[in-house]
Amino acid sequence: MTALPAREAYRLWAPDYEHETAISALEAVTVDALGIETAGRALLDVGCGTGRRLRSNDAECAVGIDLSLEMLRHAADAPLVAAGDLRALPVASNSFDVVWCRLAIGHVRDLATAYGELARVCRRGGSVVVSDLSPDAAAAGHRRTFHDAEGTTHEVEHFVHSVSAHVVAATRAGLTLTAHRDGRCGPVVRHFYADAGRLRAYEEQLGTSIVMVLALRKVIV
Repeated sequence: MTALPAREAYRLWAPDYEHETAISALEAVTVDALGIETAGRALLDVGCGTGRRLRSNDAECAVGIDLSLEMLRHAADAPLVAAGDLRALPVASNSFDVVWCRLAIGHVRDLATAYGELARVCRRGGSVVVSDLSPDAAAAGHRRTFHDAEGTTHEVEHFVHSVSAHVVAATRAGLTLTAHRDGRCGPVVRHFYADAGRLRAYEEQLGTSIVMVLALRKVIV
């Protein structure tokens, strides 16, 4: 299976993207466990997709940015959204208290540029949350895949970055790591495997890190 560039992949995925997957469900639980408050704060969701995370947050101001126009067309009932690239965000510097980049950073090869932009738009003392497919999961053969409207399976181009590579890029951008969590295969996602008739795979992967989540704080202007 040839991996599709992110822009093409999400164009095809957009009509069915609202359906939760094992990876997105596990990621959401892991991020929520960090306890980073958004209430009354300015939130930016980089790689917001169809805006489903924005609809349920309690931020005073919530903005979503995504590379895919097709995804944004399905975000009509979400708060403010705009088209933009993670590597050159169309947002003023020091604008947000909390910046999310969830399950998107693995689609870019250059971590330095990505973290530079995430740090730039975050206010001093603000929080940046980054999540991605775990390197352990990638090593075990997991891929970012989806089914299009016709049921064809596609793989999304994904660059595997080690946790240490993330930390180095983040530190150079002025961000300090405050927490690292792994979302591990367990009861939270068992029903996804059951629905797909893959309970044997579930048992084999039980306890394996599937998603990595990093919480960072901006320490310099």
